[in-house]
Amino acid sequence: MAAAELIELWRGGLRESAHLGHAVICDGKGIVEAWGDPGAVIFPRSSCKMIQALPLVDSGAADAAGLSSEELALACASHNGAEIHTRRVSAWLDRLGLAESDLRCGAHLPNDPAERRRLTCSETAPCQIHNNCSGKHAGFLTLNRHLGGGAEYVELDHPVQRAVRDAFEAETGETVAGWGIDGCSAPNFAVTVAGLARAMAGFAQPGADRRGQARRRLVEAMIAHPELVAGEGRACTEMMRAARGRAALKTGAEAVFVAILPERGLGVALKVADGATRGSEAAIAALMVHLDIFDEKDPVVQKYLSGPLRNWRGLATGELRRASGFPR
Repeated sequence: MAAAELIELWRGGLRESAHLGHAVICDGKGIVEAWGDPGAVIFPRSSCKMIQALPLVDSGAADAAGLSSEELALACASHNGAEIHTRRVSAWLDRLGLAESDLRCGAHLPNDPAERRRLTCSETAPCQIHNNCSGKHAGFLTLNRHLGGGAEYVELDHPVQRAVRDAFEAETGETVAGWGIDGCSAPNFAVTVAGLARAMAGFAQPGADRRGQARRRLVEAMIAHPELVAGEGRACTEMMRAARGRAALKTGAEAVFVAILPERGLGVALKVADGATRGSEAAIAALMVHLDIFDEKDPVVQKYLSGPLRNWRGLATGELRRASGFPR
């Protein structure tokens, strides 16, 4: 099956561009609705961090380390590298007796404007704690200490990544189709869009067993601390705040987005084929309206979907629209 048109860009009364992709809504029994090809194989990138964090919790490593709900949210985060993020990750590592040098995620300038400005003006280089995945990697290190693995915890055959792969296949119900190296150097496992949505439905209906309790704790942590999962001005944070406890949402690089809807028992996954974040943010906003999580007039919907696009002078230049056949 081909990718479906999901989101259009209109300018001057003409359709200028279109974002094609795949979107799936699942419940505990399977696919409820789909657009494009549910069997399209994708890299979920950072949208799957709650799956990557499952072994941390259900192994007992999180409790052995006394992790808080804030730290569990950071384990699922692609954060801005703001002070609220870096301070908590630093304290987490300190409590474990570990250092920034134990991380294997690499360093980059933070996305948070204040922290970026502080580093630039002081001519201070960013460190690995500024990496948007440093919380996930602190989780890997916590699990690694529990498992007794070696220092190179991002290697494919390391006990940490074997545990992550096992969790990934169990949650998606699929054998992974392949793997690649993510931006933070950890393996990222390829699955179908339907498999990713199926996994999110599992988080929405977590069950009462040990794995189910781990799913529930991670979702509750994300919903309780949306500012730690991403940061100010970010779609994940703003959409979770707008959802008011009814959904956990997580983006991934190359225009992947997922949502977990505990009250509805639904999981959502989408991939915009051109990799444009603009398209994935608009598409997930449209699906959240479709599923009655957001009202069409909610400011977050106006920002990411239905509000006008403006140029540098503030002039309205165009608008995003749902493509014909994508839910309204």
